[in-house]
Amino acid sequence: MTKKIVLSCMALGLSVAAMAQVRVGVKGGWNVANITNTNSGGVDNSRSLNSFHIGAVADLPLSPVLSLQPGVFYTGKGAKLTGGNTDGNTYYKTTTNPQYIEIPVNFVGKIPVGDQTKLFLGIGPYAAFGVGGKNKWETSLAGVKTSGESNIKWDDDTPFNDGDQNKGYDKYKRFDYGGNIMAGAEFGNFLVSAQYGMGFGKILSGTDNSSDDKSKNRVWTFSVGYLFGGTK
Repeated sequence: MTKKIVLSCMALGLSVAAMAQVRVGVKGGWNVANITNTNSGGVDNSRSLNSFHIGAVADLPLSPVLSLQPGVFYTGKGAKLTGGNTDGNTYYKTTTNPQYIEIPVNFVGKIPVGDQTKLFLGIGPYAAFGVGGKNKWETSLAGVKTSGESNIKWDDDTPFNDGDQNKGYDKYKRFDYGGNIMAGAEFGNFLVSAQYGMGFGKILSGTDNSSDDKSKNRVWTFSVGYLFGGTK
């Protein structure tokens, strides 16, 4: 009985100690987004679109070298498509920039390399919910220029409902999901990181044909952040 009490007290003490090192903070930066255009998941770099992300992140130590880092971010994805010559008579440019609330949960391994300096690698899944965004276009034909924009339409699908009557190729699926791989460094409470997000679900509503496995989100993110709390 005494042994069980001692072990319970030790476990409680370790939990309290771990919780005392939990840090929360802010993180944001630059996105380089794209959408796959081949069934194998390839992208055309010329279609990359600049966007941004901003949000909150937590760092929950699981051991001296491993942490769990959940977060919630407002983030932009999408791609662009151009053709012709801007100095010529025929030119077009279209961009799609869907905006999501994204929740990543990364497992992060840390390697101390100096006084309060650590290198880290992380991997984990994400889930995202579409909340906005715009499609824009510019054209020039025989010297006549036109442009316009429209709000992105979202299909009210769910991961458990494949029979939604609101599907259409002019709409995006509301839900996205995928995985992240990231690397970076901590300098005390400051951090910098680079991350690659790979969407697993096709973003266009109604694209359930297994022979067409294109149109998935791909996003590089480059971030800076600050974590409040202890650094040990």
